Amino acid sequence: MRRCLVLLIAACCAAWSLAAAAQSPPAGAGQPSPEAAYARLASDSYGDIEAGIALLAASGDPRAGAVLRALADNRLLFRPDDRLLAIRDGAALTDARTGAALPGADGLKPVRLNNRVRRAIDAAQGSLNLLAPDAGTRRVAADAVFKARDTAVLPALDAALARESDAGVKRTMQEARAAALLASPGTPEGERLGAVSVLQARGDSEALAILRGLSADPAASVRDAAARGVTGIETRMALMANVQNAWYGVSLGSVLLLAAIGLAITFGVMGIINMAHGEMVMLGAYTTYLVQELIRQNAPALFGWSLPIAIPLAFLVAGAVGILIERVVIRHLYGRPLETLLATWGISLILQQAVRSVFGPSNREVGAPSYMAGAFDLFGLSITWGRLWIVVFALAVFLALNLILKATSFGLKTRAVTQNRRMASAMGIRTPWIDAFTFGLGSGIAGVAGVALSQIDNVSPNLGQGYIIDSFLVVVFGGVGNLWGTLVAALTLGVANKFLEPYAGAVLGKILLLVFIILFIQKRPRGLFALKGRAVEA
Repeated sequence: MRRCLVLLIAACCAAWSLAAAAQSPPAGAGQPSPEAAYARLASDSYGDIEAGIALLAASGDPRAGAVLRALADNRLLFRPDDRLLAIRDGAALTDARTGAALPGADGLKPVRLNNRVRRAIDAAQGSLNLLAPDAGTRRVAADAVFKARDTAVLPALDAALARESDAGVKRTMQEARAAALLASPGTPEGERLGAVSVLQARGDSEALAILRGLSADPAASVRDAAARGVTGIETRMALMANVQNAWYGVSLGSVLLLAAIGLAITFGVMGIINMAHGEMVMLGAYTTYLVQELIRQNAPALFGWSLPIAIPLAFLVAGAVGILIERVVIRHLYGRPLETLLATWGISLILQQAVRSVFGPSNREVGAPSYMAGAFDLFGLSITWGRLWIVVFALAVFLALNLILKATSFGLKTRAVTQNRRMASAMGIRTPWIDAFTFGLGSGIAGVAGVALSQIDNVSPNLGQGYIIDSFLVVVFGGVGNLWGTLVAALTLGVANKFLEPYAGAVLGKILLLVFIILFIQKRPRGLFALKGRAVEA
């Protein structure tokens, strides 16, 4: 009797255990089965493939990343007969499920791709990388999820947000979550309003496109919030476009400053209309080309130093040519502006033909060091490193030239000759040599400008011709011989040109600036900042 009672109790316990086991989910039941994902991928249906991608990303399968990469590269194959999935790597084939090698490719064909499938791949790869140890990888993953707007990634995104400690990555994840929530029609109204606020704070063109798509949202409050968000983003983008144009103008102005600052010295001190000034710029650019060629052939590891090495060499080469021109030709033509203009124009043609005979008529390649390549964003502005370095370089040249003219004996004599040549000569200053060295200094600075321009323009025999007219406009507008006037004029004309281009076009914009300068000179013949002195004012 006792034995029967024990057996009865044991049977009841076993039955209770089986019932409890039947009611509790098995381990891993919260995740989709990888087999179900692979079965969906082995299909000709885009809908099944898209669903399989989402299931695979959520399955936790360690081979999910490799399979998704193979699918994105069109290297994932399937066999319709037995739903075999294979990854092609060159001539080798491996089983997508196990990674084991496969003997042959009989009956295999590529898994189909279209734009929707590719977006699903991007979102799935993003969800797999949301918990990566590297913050940069997590940011890229969150950005991919934002672009895909896949609601299936929301659980993974919520888990990643709960663990994220980097503020920038967390903000990107919140933006991705907002985009996914707005893509789901079942999202509660309160959450949709919060998502609209997040996207408005993001404020770029992608957020603007999403908010514009909410114009037909069923909830009036969401439509109104989206409309306000669109207006706010458009206002901000218009403001940023103007700031971007201002930066482009400063960048162009720095180029004009480099090209004109040497001319401001020679024109201001000597009154020489030097039509060969552009060729001094061209000589500096070709000096940079030769320096880089020598470094490439003899010391490739020093390529990053090619521009710092080329700067003093370009100054010496162009400066020496300038002194030679002044001593041989120009000193015989002082006081005869028309003959000087024609002579320097002829010299410019001679220099162009000489360079064309030595280097050929085709453009020469001048490479950019690594620190001048690429771009970065600053408060929504896109700034290239090359242009930024040119702006810094132009300001450094300007300050160095001011220091030479203000704090050296040569600068004192140069200013004396500029203000009153006859009085300076009477005080014992050798004005012919001041003329020669001043012309050399201006030509040397033009050569230094050629080093910078080699990074943004074609290095060819005609390089200087594109800057000579603009240089004269800058010098005349700013005030002949006045360096600060040259700086203000260069930046003013650069910014004005960039703001006129969107409305009038590049050619008409320059014509309008030329007309403005002509009218301005009628009212102020000496430019913005006129030099003072007895000879100047006479």
